[in-house]
Amino acid sequence: MAEQQKDNQSLRDLALALFQVGVDAANPAHGLARAFEKHPLLPLETGRYLIIALGKAANAMAETCLKALPDGTPFEALVVTNYENAKAIDGASCFAAGHPVPDANGLAAGQAIIALLEGATAKDQVIVLISGGGSALVPAPIDGISLEDKIAVNKLLLANGYAIHEMNLVRQTLSQLKGGGLSQLAHPAKVQSYILSDVVGDDLSTIASGPTSPPLGTAKDAMALFADKGLLDALPGAVRTALETKASSEQDSPPADLSNSSNSLIGSNAISLEAILEALPMGWRGLILDDLLEGDVEEVAPMLRDAVAEAPNGHKTAYIWGGETTVTLKGDGKGGRNQELAARFALAAEAEPITGCWVFLSGGTDGRDGPTDSAGGLVDPDSLARMRDADTDPAALLANNDSYKALQASSDHIEIGATGTNVADIQICLIDRS
Repeated sequence: MAEQQKDNQSLRDLALALFQVGVDAANPAHGLARAFEKHPLLPLETGRYLIIALGKAANAMAETCLKALPDGTPFEALVVTNYENAKAIDGASCFAAGHPVPDANGLAAGQAIIALLEGATAKDQVIVLISGGGSALVPAPIDGISLEDKIAVNKLLLANGYAIHEMNLVRQTLSQLKGGGLSQLAHPAKVQSYILSDVVGDDLSTIASGPTSPPLGTAKDAMALFADKGLLDALPGAVRTALETKASSEQDSPPADLSNSSNSLIGSNAISLEAILEALPMGWRGLILDDLLEGDVEEVAPMLRDAVAEAPNGHKTAYIWGGETTVTLKGDGKGGRNQELAARFALAAEAEPITGCWVFLSGGTDGRDGPTDSAGGLVDPDSLARMRDADTDPAALLANNDSYKALQASSDHIEIGATGTNVADIQICLIDRS
C-alpha cells in the first residue's frame, strides 16, 4: 500500500508539472511580443492609439502593448479584467469586473469603452487585446435591456448546459459591443485585434463573443436556442421582447460592416497541448487524443476512461486532451466543469477499474474553475476512498453538483491561483504499466 501511494504521488507531481507547462505556454505577453516583433506598431502622423484590453489576460497584454508603442505617440488605454487578476497599470484606466456573472463594474467598463470609441477618428488606430472571459466582463446591453436582465440571461445559459458558442451567440444579440459591435462603433478608425483563444476550434467570433468579428448568428437563432430547451418563458420579459423585435427586422438589415478590422491569433489551447507533449520525461509515450473536447461532463468522463483503459502494457503513457466541457446543473452545490469531470472520472474508473498506476487531471488554464478558488481536480485510484473516509458520499455530492466539496474531502483540488491567461481547459491522464 505504501509503495502504491508513493507511485501515485510521483504521477500526481508529474501531472501537475505538465499542467503548469501548458499554462506557461499560453503566456499572453510572450505571444503578443512575438506578434509585435513580426509587425511593429508604427508612429501615427496626427492620430492616437486607442488600446482596449479585455479578458483574464488583459493585464499582461496591455503592459506588453504599451511597451511596444512608438515613442511619443499619443494614446489612451482601457483595461478590463476579473477581480482576481486586477491591478493598476501605468498609463491605463483599469476596471475590475465580475466573471462569470457580469456586474455593475463591468457595465461601467462597457460604457467607458463605448465613450472612447465614439471619439475615434480616421486618424486613430484602435488596438484591441482579447482573451477569454471578455464576454462576461464587459456587458454593454442594447437599449431596453438592463444589467439585471443580462445577469438573469447569463445565469440561465450557465445553468442549462449551453456550449460556449451558443452562450456567446445570445450575448452578441443583446450587446452593443459583441459580435463585431466594437469594430462598428470604432468607424472610421482602423481596428487591429490580437486574440488569445480560449475556445474549442479557435473561432474568433466566439472568443469573448467576438467584439471585432462577425456575429455567430441572428436573433432568430438565439430565440431558437431557448425554444429548443423550453426556456423562452424563463427569459426576462424585456429580453424576449428585444429578441422578437430584432428577429422581425433583421431580414431587411445589411450585414455588419467590419471592413475596418483585422484579427491576429497569438495563442491557443493547441499550442499548450503540444508543449505538454514535448515536455514529457524520457521513457514516457504521449498522445493528444482530442483538442476539441466538448460535451457534458457526465457523458465525457466515462468516454475518457474508456479511451485510456487499453493503454499498452510495458509502457508509461500520457493521454492529453484540450477543449471546454459543460455541466448541466441539477443541484445547488459548488464546483466547476473541471472539478466535476475529475470526480466523475474517478467514479467511472471505480465502476470499471483501470489496471496499473494512474492519475487523471482536469484543469482550467486561467486557474479558476467556476466560482471557486480551484483550477480543477487531480484524482487517483484512492480518491474515492479518501472521500468516503471523510464521511462524504461522492455520488450524492455529484448529483448535487457539489464537486468542490468532494475534491476537498480527498485533497484533490488544483490550487495555482489566477494565472493571467486563459486558453480553455487541459486534461491529462498518466498511466504507468511499465
